[in-house]
Amino acid sequence: MGLFDKLANMLKMKKEQINILVVGLNNSGKSTIVNHFKNPNERTSIMVPTVGFSVERFENQGVFFTAFDMSGATRYRSLWEHHFKSCQGIVFVIDSSDRMRLVVVKDELEILLQHPDIANRRVPILFFANKMDCTDALSSVKIAAGLGLEKIKDKPWHISSSNALTGEGLQDGVQWMVHQIRECVANSKEHR
Repeated sequence: MGLFDKLANMLKMKKEQINILVVGLNNSGKSTIVNHFKNPNERTSIMVPTVGFSVERFENQGVFFTAFDMSGATRYRSLWEHHFKSCQGIVFVIDSSDRMRLVVVKDELEILLQHPDIANRRVPILFFANKMDCTDALSSVKIAAGLGLEKIKDKPWHISSSNALTGEGLQDGVQWMVHQIRECVANSKEHR
């Protein structure tokens, strides 16, 4: 069972559309993580850098998922904001072994959090501290501190250590995201 199957099963939602925005700098492992969300027979064996963005759609157990896998290359990052309004969750992938660009990650995160389509909404943000298998990888605690995640008070967030190649840590993150989306859906129904 793929991660999206598990996500659909835990959400127990019927024919609902869930849009998830997958962002992060180039070469952080975004597409590899999205690939793990697919059913085994739909996975790609060779990953190539995303140009612009790709859209992956999945229908699992009555739930329709759309994952917007956004390129992290500098010239394409401005495309991220075009999908802020329609996303119910954000997956922010960080290369834990790329210490030099952690400041760039922090800048991009601040831009994302200040955007009007995100700033005024309670959108859950899942951080994958990816490539934890690398010997020089920073721990998720050090990444959280380096990015100042403790300052995010108006949105639920979670950081999960991961290895996109093996799938390690991905399930923990997905379970957290499912719980948060459930809460957001329940809260929006209460306020109608």
